[in-house]
Amino acid sequence: MSRLTADAKGVFIIAATPFSENGALDAASIDRMVDFYVGTGVDGITVLGMMGEAPKLTAEESKQVVTRVIARAGGRPVVVGVSAPGLAAMQDLTKTAMDLGAAGVMVAPPGNLKTDDQIVSYYELVGETLGADVPLVVQDFPLGTGVAFSNSALLRIFAGAKSAVMLKHEDWPGLAKISALRKAEHSGAPRVSILTGNGGLFLPEELARGADGAMTGFAYPEMMVEICRRHATGEIDRAHDLFDAYLPLARYEQQPGLGLAVRKYVLAKRGAIASSALRRPGQRLSPADIADVERLLARQQRRLRELG
Repeated sequence: MSRLTADAKGVFIIAATPFSENGALDAASIDRMVDFYVGTGVDGITVLGMMGEAPKLTAEESKQVVTRVIARAGGRPVVVGVSAPGLAAMQDLTKTAMDLGAAGVMVAPPGNLKTDDQIVSYYELVGETLGADVPLVVQDFPLGTGVAFSNSALLRIFAGAKSAVMLKHEDWPGLAKISALRKAEHSGAPRVSILTGNGGLFLPEELARGADGAMTGFAYPEMMVEICRRHATGEIDRAHDLFDAYLPLARYEQQPGLGLAVRKYVLAKRGAIASSALRRPGQRLSPADIADVERLLARQQRRLRELG
């Protein structure tokens, strides 16, 4: 399996973690889910992200997920989220993942980092701890972590930590940040792959600003794959038309707290996983929520038929 580089492009789907109704890890559904993702045409898979319920897993369960996904991915690159309060746990999971053939690891910052110097120093320490040969994805998600990356901090991280090759960009609003980073590259800053999150809500605009693709978990990965393809071939209006058909569901899926339950409901409905259950604590959809989702799915299908 190839390792991540600063030239990585495409859609790296953020994988859900399947559980049975009693909260146990569902190994069979992991296989089924990976097959589903591969069938939608994704370029890579990212496991143990925030929307993968990683903090709810034991260390052993995390390794089970990584082992099973990498074995099933058919050579597609797998990125492993290894964020942890301490570096020892991060190092342990990283070693397991890389020994199994992971393409790289993703690290989100702890919430106590407040200044640029603290943020930069943290990622320097992460790079030193994990090793210069481990490709690193820096997760910039202030809405989730409470840590705000300035443009200058990111440029310092990527210039100093040579293993840092990708930015998972989830700042919101964040289009200006993409433009600034690409402008800096033209002035000599290191090239870095930028894959965007937030459920794909801004994907067409992010691609126009210079993003290389998406790293997020919307329940219809094929939409993001096709938008990236159309954008690459210059079919910008057609990309926007397709995006418009999925936007209402993508918007609904981004609700704080409830969004993962929506995503898992749709994935289960599509046959990707056996159960939509979240491990506790986690919300369940009410009958009214389900009615909303079903209405959005029906409207989405009508819009897609109209597009042909």
